[in-house]
Amino acid sequence: MLKFLGLLALAYTISCQDPPGAAPTAAEILAQNIDGQTVHEFRGYYKRENSLVKPYTGGGMDIPNWNIIGNTFVTSSHIRLTGDEQSKLGAIWNTQPLWARDWEVQVSFKVSGSTGDLFGDGMAIWYVSEPNQVGPVFGGKDYFRGLGVFLDTYSNHNGPHQHGHPFISAMVSDGSLHYDHDKDGTHTQLGGEDTGCSAKFRNKDHETQLLIRYVGDTLSIFTDIENKGTWKLCMSVNDVQLPTGYYLGFSAATGDLSDAHDVIGVKTFEQEFAHVERAGEADRRNVVPHAQFTTPPRDHSDDARPSKLGWFGTIALIIIGIVVVVGGLGFGVLYFQKKNERQRKRFY
Repeated sequence: MLKFLGLLALAYTISCQDPPGAAPTAAEILAQNIDGQTVHEFRGYYKRENSLVKPYTGGGMDIPNWNIIGNTFVTSSHIRLTGDEQSKLGAIWNTQPLWARDWEVQVSFKVSGSTGDLFGDGMAIWYVSEPNQVGPVFGGKDYFRGLGVFLDTYSNHNGPHQHGHPFISAMVSDGSLHYDHDKDGTHTQLGGEDTGCSAKFRNKDHETQLLIRYVGDTLSIFTDIENKGTWKLCMSVNDVQLPTGYYLGFSAATGDLSDAHDVIGVKTFEQEFAHVERAGEADRRNVVPHAQFTTPPRDHSDDARPSKLGWFGTIALIIIGIVVVVGGLGFGVLYFQKKNERQRKRFY
């Protein structure tokens, strides 16, 4: 605790100075100090109304402060958003808004399935203005207003990116942006197309951990996938504007491919951070969700349609082409031979 208070003091000192051009921000320093720290160290003030711990239920299938949506099933050990079945959708939504200016959310989860290399679609963690909305974005609403963190297990292979899957990324939207599944969300990705991390969290024998930290207008995501008990930095983006009073949610969806998506625990903490508020930002409820660094929105462009000939037709077409080329060359050789013979006869 003393170490953390010391970091806050250092952050405050830096935030009050005129930083040089390449100097890290106070929030970046705090994020760097989370990297490598134990997952069992909790910072800030515990927000019980925004958290979710075992055994979950207050009576029957009800969970205090949470709504159950779709195919979600509650057990004593986990909350299953979707089973390992095709075309399922489930979610849980916090009924209490999160009023903290700065916060962090620690999530324990598991994703598992019976298939080897084919699985999907993934799950999402939300901090948005409209809870309880279902839709095509990993079970959540498209054109959302707020923050979405995506654990995308299936690559659609249509985008320009080179990262592997499962892949963790984020998106901030003011309600006007579309999440493009065909491009794996790279058209609107927070921090740019290369911001995020590959994380092989499927079919682990242990709980996997994710930490989302929003402090000092910096959004940072950390993971503990290999059960090492320490946080590993996945991504960190400055100048992210999020209002207070939005709602936490967790959703998942399957399509032609499937996985079981489980939420095991959620712990939310309010953080203390010394802000220098800009004009018009005293009331954080009215802040429009915005990120300074993001992939510039692009229109969807369909990929080139595959040939209708199929592989057999394509091979046949190649063979015909070879025959035509060889035949043309043979005809050319015969033509020049005949021409040369006629020219020689003129001299006799």
